Amino acid sequence: MDRANLAAWFDSLGERVFRADQLLKWIYQQGVTDVRQMTNLSKALREALSETTCIRLPEIVTEKRSADGTRKWLIRVDEQNCIETVFIPEKDRGTLCISSQVGCPLDCNFCSTAKQGFNRNLSLSEIIGQVWLANQALGHFQDGERPISNIVLMGMGEPLLNYDNVLKAINLMMDDRAFGLSRKRVTLSTAGVVPGLMKLSRDSSVSLAISLHAAYDELRDVLVPINRKYPIAALMEAIRHFADSHPGDTITFEYVMLDGVNDHIEDANRLVKLIRSLPAKVNLIPFNPFPGADYQRSSTETIDRFREILMKAGIITITRKTRGGDIDAACGQLAGQVISRARKFQDKQIGISV
Repeated sequence: MDRANLAAWFDSLGERVFRADQLLKWIYQQGVTDVRQMTNLSKALREALSETTCIRLPEIVTEKRSADGTRKWLIRVDEQNCIETVFIPEKDRGTLCISSQVGCPLDCNFCSTAKQGFNRNLSLSEIIGQVWLANQALGHFQDGERPISNIVLMGMGEPLLNYDNVLKAINLMMDDRAFGLSRKRVTLSTAGVVPGLMKLSRDSSVSLAISLHAAYDELRDVLVPINRKYPIAALMEAIRHFADSHPGDTITFEYVMLDGVNDHIEDANRLVKLIRSLPAKVNLIPFNPFPGADYQRSSTETIDRFREILMKAGIITITRKTRGGDIDAACGQLAGQVISRARKFQDKQIGISV
């Protein structure tokens, strides 16, 4: 539960709602999951909670460590399915990349997750459980250090197709009684679910990233098939609405660099024309290969030329450094273990409800 739900629940039990704050601090700041150890709760309440509730975590199946310090956890969420979560340490920050679905239904053909198909949405507990487990594995609850400074919902799945659970998880990430992250340090990445993006404009102050990858419909229809349902014009209208609702914030556009596909000078100029009127920055992502991939990474020279065109147009542009490639933890490589239900319906149009 997030704080609002937890407070309402305690109220229904006849308890003071500040118990919600106490419980959140024990779980998310102290790492305590045994209610009998929560000493500022009354003994009677602890006994009642221990008999009627449980705090159960997803299971870490394996951990892999990259030569560059990146860590990747395979996390079991049910008997058949696992997801992946990645921690990327840097000099000035530690970024945790978390998943929102078991697999992904969007079928972007340059992404390893899409090859796994789709099974289901993650619950709120399975989303926030990734953050808790990573903090535990990184020693936060033991030594009080804060290794995770940033969280990005850029792992497996499309966050806006699991809207309610993702929104509550974001609330816990930013809640001062829970993980207490600044809103500018929590980023949601979407491939362009327009109705969800419009709702997000109203419901949350989270930072926004758009998984764009092409600046015109004919190509984006191929790379990001949800574009056929919500084409670029509709997406850009929703993005402008989000920007107007969050003055002073910058929208990040993610653009994977595919050799000979979307990396031409004309593509860079199209991208400039599309986003130059927005408070935007661009992350250029060198394509990270995976078995069965149909694409190759653009050359360093091509990526540099592309970035230079955007920079000359006044758009802040960064080429993302590949991290964790030796353990398949880089952007677009997360696969987990997914028993796909979507593959049975792969010839049908994706149904989207938010």
